[in-house]
Amino acid sequence: MTPLTSLWLPIVLSAVLVFVASSISHMSGWHAGDYPSLPDEARFADAVRPLAIPPGDYMVPRPRSMKDMGTPEFIEKRKTGPVVLMTVFPTGVFGMGKNLAMWFVYNLVISLFAAYVTSRAVGPGTEYLQVFRFAGTVTFIAYAVGLWQMSIWYRRQWRTTIVYTIDGLVYAGLAAGVFGWLWPR
Repeated sequence: MTPLTSLWLPIVLSAVLVFVASSISHMSGWHAGDYPSLPDEARFADAVRPLAIPPGDYMVPRPRSMKDMGTPEFIEKRKTGPVVLMTVFPTGVFGMGKNLAMWFVYNLVISLFAAYVTSRAVGPGTEYLQVFRFAGTVTFIAYAVGLWQMSIWYRRQWRTTIVYTIDGLVYAGLAAGVFGWLWPR
């Protein structure tokens, strides 16, 4: 077993590298096709704006209960549409600072969990590939596998999920490489 306190440098460095890699990924155009525009975005915005929908996640039509899902009225709403799952953001200028800070903390948490699992699985002096395997598995699961349920249950485009899974594979490789490189001897 490896003391978790001896892994502070790989925890922080792997979080920094993932943060940088994700910034490059999102600025490169790699994610340009993740969320296509609506066919008539302006008309949709004009129609929805007067509703003043507060920020949050919404489903339309939304059944009140499981029993409601089987009623003729609800079935007709689903048939005639639209059927929508949406997230409404606050209006106004979109600042990235808070989101980037939360993303970095998230990266630190993932690296901390990878350090914890790996430190319980292997001891000091373990060869690079053994450390890489444990740290890489934990970080890949954290960065990628949890996203698949969005395509399974909520119809997110599989293309988007695959792009994020590839990102997760890159992030896991970077984090695992750092842990393997800086693992206590």
